[in-house]
Amino acid sequence: MGDLLDLVKVLAGKRFPFQLIYSNEYWMVETGKHVFPLQKYRLVYENLLAMGAKKENFLRPRPAPDEDILLVHHPRYLKRVKTAGLSVAELKALEVRYSPELVRFALLSVGGTVLAARKAVRAGLAIHIGGGFHHAFPDHGEGFCLFNDVAVAARKAVAEGLAKRVMIVDCDLHQGNGTAAALAGRPEIFTLSVHQMDIYPADKPASTIDIGLYAGDGDAKYLETLRAHIPKVYHEFRPDLVLYLAGADPYEKDQLGGLALTKAGLKERDKTVIESARRLGIAVAVVLAGGYALEIKDTVDIHLNTVRIAQRVQRVYPAPPPGPADARRPV
Repeated sequence: MGDLLDLVKVLAGKRFPFQLIYSNEYWMVETGKHVFPLQKYRLVYENLLAMGAKKENFLRPRPAPDEDILLVHHPRYLKRVKTAGLSVAELKALEVRYSPELVRFALLSVGGTVLAARKAVRAGLAIHIGGGFHHAFPDHGEGFCLFNDVAVAARKAVAEGLAKRVMIVDCDLHQGNGTAAALAGRPEIFTLSVHQMDIYPADKPASTIDIGLYAGDGDAKYLETLRAHIPKVYHEFRPDLVLYLAGADPYEKDQLGGLALTKAGLKERDKTVIESARRLGIAVAVVLAGGYALEIKDTVDIHLNTVRIAQRVQRVYPAPPPGPADARRPV
């Protein structure tokens, strides 16, 4: 109850401490009976409004233009996606029903994460109520992921001069195989993946650092392992921007995994990743990533807890006022 009251007090203020990015179109994709609950985005949004967030606290993304998608994805793949030309094998690997609405959803998701990165650099922190589609490779999609919004946002941040170095901290249940493959050999982008080893994907391309855990490891093992690397890697790589995939799927009641983290453990995970970065003055853009709990309420609660942690951290470590160099950054 204390967490709820704390969030209500902050949201009821005149100014939310960071931007939230969301589109009402996120939940309007027909996927049939599917383990991926797209309606979670709408439920997170509605809960935030019920807690006092104002509609002006939310920014609506635009679909990513082709030039952004092509920073990561091959032209032929983009054309096949846009012209309904995916092969039977490609559709099977995607594991979600293809439709024009799915394509728009994927383009909006990329646009949302790019926007979150821009706003984070400006204000210190931003949250995309969406994103985290880290299984999309340059030449194909898989595991519910059509385009890799995180990889595109990392490349875009560097290309626009928003950040010289970007770190992706991927705490989704599953290894970010598409991200690792798409960004391999780019010294300006560091990929850190904390995931369950004994599940999908079977083939795990190497991230800069991969932290593999196993079914049943639970809160203590997970947090001990995470804290052995964070904030150490922040100090060593010195990123200007962290893109954080705050997956809800390491949860103990998730249908797709077995890491067995509690909600309290996931909050500590979020606090470790976000607070360690903001303490060092590193901007953080959060994306929600996966979440497949038996009860969708649990997934929504976990995502709301991420917002709670972020608002507390931002209150303690707000971004400094923009200087002349910041004023020149595109927003």
